[in-house]
Amino acid sequence: MGALVLLAAATGCGGGGAGTPAAAGSTPPAAVTPTAGTTAGRPTPAPAAGTPAAGDAAAWAKWNLKPLPAAPAAPADKPVKLERTGPVPVFSDVKTTDKVVFITIDDGAEKDPKFVEMLTDLKVPVSMFLTRDIVKDNYGYFKPLQALGNHIHNHTVDHAQMSKVPPEKQKSEICDAQSALTQQYGTAPLLFRPPYGDGANTPALNTSVQQCGPRAIVLWRESMQIHDMQYQAADKKLKPGDIVLAHFRGPKDLKGETMTQMFGEMLARIQEQGFAVARLEDYIQAPPA
Repeated sequence: MGALVLLAAATGCGGGGAGTPAAAGSTPPAAVTPTAGTTAGRPTPAPAAGTPAAGDAAAWAKWNLKPLPAAPAAPADKPVKLERTGPVPVFSDVKTTDKVVFITIDDGAEKDPKFVEMLTDLKVPVSMFLTRDIVKDNYGYFKPLQALGNHIHNHTVDHAQMSKVPPEKQKSEICDAQSALTQQYGTAPLLFRPPYGDGANTPALNTSVQQCGPRAIVLWRESMQIHDMQYQAADKKLKPGDIVLAHFRGPKDLKGETMTQMFGEMLARIQEQGFAVARLEDYIQAPPA
């Protein structure tokens, strides 16, 4: 089955329908804590931990959102340590006490220039898991997002359901995508995500991932729909270190909503719970060369 047919079969790799509608955020407060410097000749304090940097408020207001708290500095001792060889770990969150979550975006079907503008303005880090046959018509769209410091990872050639294909097909799905993404973006993807999370914990898929180069299989704890997230936790709350799944989607799949509207809704849900967004790769120690 082709990649676009599979995409049309569900709202995203994580499945599930639209969440409960909610506002996309509200106008941020007028006053913003200044950065360290001087005001009228007097030193001004640096922002307290968790406050956004000065100057950010205007960018967030442009998108009708409240600023997120600033993420803490990347930990020197990475919670996730990857090995160069052997079985790869499978994880859906990162063990940390930092009040952060990690945004991951899959597939690459929607290529909205306004989303590039939004991330350029807000500087929210994301990790992109791209499907080769879905992005190959416009590899260049993702390069400005990569230039912002966002990493590109492997999400197969054509979005195959991995448990339904034989091991040799699993290997080609991962290896061929790995080669194409490395060639296009200059860096070999470190991480792999199977479509729908299917087969993530099977020995056959783990072997195929090892053979193709990625050194971890990444799942998720929450899945963004249109206005809200689906939670795996019974209390329907974010937890420190949760990995959040979203998709490159547009009005066709989001019931008329745009990619930027969906992303804004996700940021609003994160902000409401007092979390910052950190870069997933800052919490991962890549294997030694």
